[in-house]
Amino acid sequence: MTKLRRFTMIRWLFFGVLLLAGTSRAQTRPPIAEQLAKTYGFDSFGQLDAVRYTFNLELPALKVSLSRTCTWEPKTGQVTYESKDTDGKPVKVTYNRSQLNNAPANVKDEIEPGFVNDNYWFIFPFHVYWDTSAAVTVKEKQKLPLANGTATLVSVKYPAEAGGYTPGDTWDLFLGSDGRVKEFTYHRGGPKKPSLLSTTWAGYKKAGPLLVSTDHRGMADGKAARIFFTNVAVKLTGSDKWMDAQ
Repeated sequence: MTKLRRFTMIRWLFFGVLLLAGTSRAQTRPPIAEQLAKTYGFDSFGQLDAVRYTFNLELPALKVSLSRTCTWEPKTGQVTYESKDTDGKPVKVTYNRSQLNNAPANVKDEIEPGFVNDNYWFIFPFHVYWDTSAAVTVKEKQKLPLANGTATLVSVKYPAEAGGYTPGDTWDLFLGSDGRVKEFTYHRGGPKKPSLLSTTWAGYKKAGPLLVSTDHRGMADGKAARIFFTNVAVKLTGSDKWMDAQ
């Protein structure tokens, strides 16, 4: 039961904070949405045949530590997921996201939500541009949530009537003068926890054309949290070799 409760909490915290693209009316996108995506390599995204990364989560206060690796082929929708179950046994599954209706229950209920969660952390600047149901607003010279100083605030609010796990959530991205995300704050739209999550965006590396923040440190409802990526690499179209992030 303890393992079940811990797994459920992890899902609420790091699966639940991330939204699938909503199905409601599209919002007008301010120019900064496209600019942000381009800063992170959006213009060259079509050059990628495969992306690989390991999502790592540490919650010291709850004695929680987990890792899972996804190899994603954006053009075909194929995902290979590798992790461990709650008993520590290895899990490896390959599936296609376009065929989820025919997938086993554990793929639909656990593995795909895990992939979506990790993917949003990995390339959320792309989702700011992709997820047209969300309203994007911009404010200059806003106080950073963790460090001293100010930054441009790009606020991404998903609609209350749709948007995936927890409709009504808001993501606040704080951009530096270089156009990169420095910090972000997540505000939950519903009653589940965490209601507030703030982390840094640091450890920047290039994986082919992609710019990736590999280290996120901060607080989840007052408790220390860290999310970081390892094993980051891409395969470019026409190549069978992985290009490691540097």
